Amino acid sequence: MATEELQKGESGGGRGEEKMMENSISMLKLSPEEERLVIRDSVFAAESQCKEGDTFYLITQRWWQHWLQYVNQGMTTTTNDGALHSSEFSELACSTAQKRPSAIDNSDLINDATSEDSSIGIELLDTLVEGRDYVLLPEDVWKQLFMWYGGGPVLPRKVINSGLSQTELGQLTVEVYLLRLQLIYMPKRERSIIRISKKETIRELHRRACEAFNLDMEQISIWDYYGHRKHDLMNNMDKTLDDANIQMGQDILVELLGNESDTFGGCLSSLQENGSTSALFEPSKSSMSIAGGLSASRGVFRGCSTEFSQNHYGASQVGEVDNSNGICGVVTRGAAGGLTGLLNLGNTCFMNSAIQCLVHTPEFARYFRDDYHPDINKNNPLGMVGELALAFGELLRKLWAPGRTPISPRPFKSKLARFAPQFSGYNQHDSQELLAFLLDGLHEDLNRVKHKPYIKSKDADGRLDEEVADEYWANHIARNDSIIVDVCQGQYKSTLICPICAKVSVTFDPFMYLSLPLQPTNHRSMTVMVFTSDGTAHPEPCTVTVPKQGRCRDLIQAISNACSIKNGEKILLAEIRGHQVHRFLEDPLILLSTIKDDDHLAAYKIQKLVKDTLYLQLIHQREERESSSAKSAMISKPFGIPLVSPISRDRRVTGADIQEIICKMLSPLERVGTLTPSRLANNTSVSESEAASDPSEDATASGTGTKSAASDSMDEDPSDPKIAGTLELPLQLVTEKIERIDLSKEKENTISLSSSSASICVFLDWSDKLLEKYETQYLANSPEVFKYVPATKKARTEPLSLYTCLEAFLREEPLVPEDMWYCPQCKERRQASKKLDLWRLPEVLVIHLKRFSYSRSMKHKLETFVNFPIHDFDLTNYVAHKSSSKRQLYELYALSNHYGGMGSGHYTAHIKLLDENRWYNFDDSHISPINEEDVKSAAAYVLFYRRVKGEDVTVSNGEHSYVGHNNILTQK
Repeated sequence: MATEELQKGESGGGRGEEKMMENSISMLKLSPEEERLVIRDSVFAAESQCKEGDTFYLITQRWWQHWLQYVNQGMTTTTNDGALHSSEFSELACSTAQKRPSAIDNSDLINDATSEDSSIGIELLDTLVEGRDYVLLPEDVWKQLFMWYGGGPVLPRKVINSGLSQTELGQLTVEVYLLRLQLIYMPKRERSIIRISKKETIRELHRRACEAFNLDMEQISIWDYYGHRKHDLMNNMDKTLDDANIQMGQDILVELLGNESDTFGGCLSSLQENGSTSALFEPSKSSMSIAGGLSASRGVFRGCSTEFSQNHYGASQVGEVDNSNGICGVVTRGAAGGLTGLLNLGNTCFMNSAIQCLVHTPEFARYFRDDYHPDINKNNPLGMVGELALAFGELLRKLWAPGRTPISPRPFKSKLARFAPQFSGYNQHDSQELLAFLLDGLHEDLNRVKHKPYIKSKDADGRLDEEVADEYWANHIARNDSIIVDVCQGQYKSTLICPICAKVSVTFDPFMYLSLPLQPTNHRSMTVMVFTSDGTAHPEPCTVTVPKQGRCRDLIQAISNACSIKNGEKILLAEIRGHQVHRFLEDPLILLSTIKDDDHLAAYKIQKLVKDTLYLQLIHQREERESSSAKSAMISKPFGIPLVSPISRDRRVTGADIQEIICKMLSPLERVGTLTPSRLANNTSVSESEAASDPSEDATASGTGTKSAASDSMDEDPSDPKIAGTLELPLQLVTEKIERIDLSKEKENTISLSSSSASICVFLDWSDKLLEKYETQYLANSPEVFKYVPATKKARTEPLSLYTCLEAFLREEPLVPEDMWYCPQCKERRQASKKLDLWRLPEVLVIHLKRFSYSRSMKHKLETFVNFPIHDFDLTNYVAHKSSSKRQLYELYALSNHYGGMGSGHYTAHIKLLDENRWYNFDDSHISPINEEDVKSAAAYVLFYRRVKGEDVTVSNGEHSYVGHNNILTQK
């Protein structure tokens, strides 16, 4: 079992491996640069092959940083070829020589007190944060470092699928903290602590319980005893603990069959006499009960430092109780509610920030303080039996009750952990991800539609956008009708255009929030000129979007998808300099950051050859004057983009074969109505299949479609040496000795192919007559990878505007390779261009600024200051639906802030109390007034805007009247 393997590594097995490896440490002395390259290559390989069940190893961040400085010493400039788990790998530059690190010492990750209990093996400290305290290394990387340095303890952890069920495919993540469960055996009042993976089955839990209490599986029944109440009988043996919603630190009740009717109270009184009641019936407050969750998962922000919050904000984060009389927030004037803080339970500032923003949304505050119970949908399979809505409503009412005593969100946190295991434990998370879950979960719990009808969307078929949009919205409301839809959901228009057949697809989709990119983005557009080696298509530029920190494999995959590569074909990527191939980019691990925006790339669609191949490179040259002077001599100069075709080294190749290959490559460039070598070859082919082909097909393939002047010219006798001589291409092969061979004189002679070089070069001398026969402008068009549009001086000095971010979100761009669109007209997946337009705006507009990017090799936060409007956020010109003459104005009333970097950080909220027309800073349990000008900062992460009603606003006793876009929220 996976758990046994982990425990074996954590306890005796891990120490045995440690001793064995120490005895076999290689004495081979590598230089720091050599070590760096070895580890870099191992990381790259692991990134592309990571799968469920793989093993990763924890290593202390302190030792890892020392090693990074050691291997990067002497580097004085930032390089991009060595990103390794942390961007610091490539950015560290050491001005002084660093000593080689001593043996790996992971002791600062270990809880010595609990690790003395041999029954559960080595225990990690419960407050560890990835990137701050430890780094996760792939198995091959760990073994290499361990061979060089030795040390320990060895801390292996498994990769699991973090999908919320066995059948759901989620992201891969490393399970750093196994579930810590307390087994309670009744009626003997025995207890046992175990560690077990959340992906283990209930059958394994039964086996572990029997092992702990020396029982047989037939003798016992096991209950989910979360919160010290019997919830579910755990008898589905194939179900995982994750699917059963078993949480970190909870109790599991083990009952002996036949004794279920025993008086539980008698056991309780006995436990009370022994002073054990607290362990059985109170939530565990031991350090181990709060150690849980996943680590190193993409899209999950973690790392809020407990010390940071305690030292800078004075709020106790552990050991709090629901009756928090001893902790007070800032006392403010007035008796009105809404100024109550939330206790930090330990890295829950992300949750507190998100909750305060939702609680202070006027429509939600009014709705949940009224009787919302009739809307609760307990039978919605997508909901949470109404429990999430009830827990949120209860918490909202407490926060709006009179008084200033901070509230503990523990009951709400418990409900959240049961229905969203990704937020279990006490690690830091992303407030926007929590907001997305809460909005969706509250909607499903409060969906007034009890039985969702099946509705099939109809194609636009040329109908007016207004008609299609209203139809889509009506269909959406027929299945989704809740306070969340009334307040937060809008609609945008999505337009897809097929690049091949120009098919236009228009849909109108709902949205809950807008995620706006910040500059610089995490992706980049790259333009590549694509050629075919078999003469089936014209050369054409192809623009794709790839990860900024991606590799050549990402670019090749994107081009392959965009060009609809067939079976047996592949993309050969090349960098072009001086009208020749500078290098073939065949290594899939080459960083795209090494390719600059002003470089020129070519992609060649070639056949996959099983045998050893080399590439025939056709270089174009023509006579030009040596200088601008009319009297200067004429010399041959290269021009255009070279063409490439594969050749098998095992094949006998003659001059005529090369002539035929090149004619085939050039065939798409033939001008209509001219007699070219390739058309001549089509009529004089020695291939029986080609000889039997329909001449009309040749004409179509060459772009004529019907018999034309070109066909008439081919009626002449092609065997006439006079004609053949005039149509033969003037080709010269350059040998390894830099000798030029005239291929017209080597028609039947075998050409010696290089055994060491990856390519052979053939030069084509383009005469004026030959240039007239081909459309060589396709060869001359060599676009840059990315063409910059210079920014104005004003744009360079001004901060990034929220309007600019919105325009980037709405800008038309090609789909990324993983989101290729299936064109119903072509019947193939295409890299369509996509354009978004806002169509219907909600009453409350939530805007997420995309500050975080995640990958196993890099974590990054953009500290860009975004200049967002507090008043009069005008979206009128961004709404495609122009039927209404009203201005679309919004006002900011709340925002979630994130301070700090990726390794540590803290969330707060800025809230405007509309009744007071005053801004406050909500920092967990502490609340303080702030000036409006202090609301804007580079920490702004999620913005909450409410619609300005204009003529729809009525003022009565200082209160606004809000009218929902479905006319559900109207209050006067």
